[in-house]
Amino acid sequence: MRYELGFGKGTQAVEVKESCLLDVLLPNPVLKELTGEEEVRRALMAPIGSAPLREIVRPGEKIAVITSDVTRPVPTWKIMPALLDELYAAGCSPEDLLLVFALGSHRKHTEEEQRHLAGERAWAEIRCIDSDGLDCVHLGVTANGTPVDIFRPVVEADKVICIGNIEYHYFAGYSGGAKAVMPGVSTREAIQANHSRMVKPEACAGRLEGNPVREDIEEAAAMLGVDFIVNVVLDEHKEIIRAFAGDVTQAHRAGCTFLDTLYSKPVAQRADIVIVSQGGAPKDLNLYQTQKALDNAKHAVRDGGIIILVGSCREGLGEKTFEEWLTAAPDPHSLVVRIEQEFRLGGHKAAAIAMVQERAEIYLVSEMEPNFVRSLFMTPFTSVEEAYSAARKKLGEDAGVILMPYGGSTLPKFFAEI
Repeated sequence: MRYELGFGKGTQAVEVKESCLLDVLLPNPVLKELTGEEEVRRALMAPIGSAPLREIVRPGEKIAVITSDVTRPVPTWKIMPALLDELYAAGCSPEDLLLVFALGSHRKHTEEEQRHLAGERAWAEIRCIDSDGLDCVHLGVTANGTPVDIFRPVVEADKVICIGNIEYHYFAGYSGGAKAVMPGVSTREAIQANHSRMVKPEACAGRLEGNPVREDIEEAAAMLGVDFIVNVVLDEHKEIIRAFAGDVTQAHRAGCTFLDTLYSKPVAQRADIVIVSQGGAPKDLNLYQTQKALDNAKHAVRDGGIIILVGSCREGLGEKTFEEWLTAAPDPHSLVVRIEQEFRLGGHKAAAIAMVQERAEIYLVSEMEPNFVRSLFMTPFTSVEEAYSAARKKLGEDAGVILMPYGGSTLPKFFAEI
């Protein structure tokens, strides 16, 4: 059978014999009632653990709305019209509203990218800016010693609203919620301190309670004070199918519970070959982002198997320290040793890739230069079909295959571990 996987703004196709196909991990069917902006408006009218937003904000208050940057699939432009209407209904003025793109440790946006993310209405009506990790206010430290240094305009706002999408995160458990604050509008040093806990076994996809990274994130956000969130869950077509508004923790937890019904995928048998895509643009802009699909795929592959990672990576590796660690490593295991001795933001993703490489080979289908890919201890290909053919030659024509077309969102759970 022929299957298509997202690759940049297009697709890549692969033929897999039905007798070899163990599973295709697609989202579970869920009832879709309202979608898009209408679903956001519904959520705003039915907040979870909170009064309606129009009863929280006051005329004359400075309101900071934090949203995700261009590396995330959050459709801010679909959320902002409903949010603006709610804020205006409370008596807020456009000049008192600020939309902050949470860069975390990522690059700054172009003006065109900012405008696209904000949407034409928000771009025309309110001020829109990137966060700046060099202009922060120190609010203290968490119980684990993470400095809470937050972008000054957010700290100086009277009310803080966070926008985000909820999907699995390989060490924070889930995205969304308080992650808009930490790492979203924090300093690189703060992010590094928080992310250093990723090496703990409890810091894993799909786990909230007892997850040291998530608990630290939420403590930092509590020190700032988040007044309201609007989080969404997207389907495989990046459409909003459910929205959750209200309290930063309670609304987020409700969204995580819903996500599990959509994207948690039990697997009865680990595969010889896993073919996984991040789902295309913007999630596969670079290897730094495409790594998320790889980390989910590791749960579906057997030891000694092959993961065919499909991602355009047209912007290359995507992060300076990540690149330095990957290109300087003599072998994958050295990265695992290094992260235990010297945690550095960016290096943490290099080590996460290395941990997968210790269990399985990685065939990378990308737009990156082949010799450069080989220097990262991966086998380069330009097409999924070519990579799959090479994997069959190595593991046998009857090698079992699991397909993950939306690998950044879909979390395989092996029956024996459920």
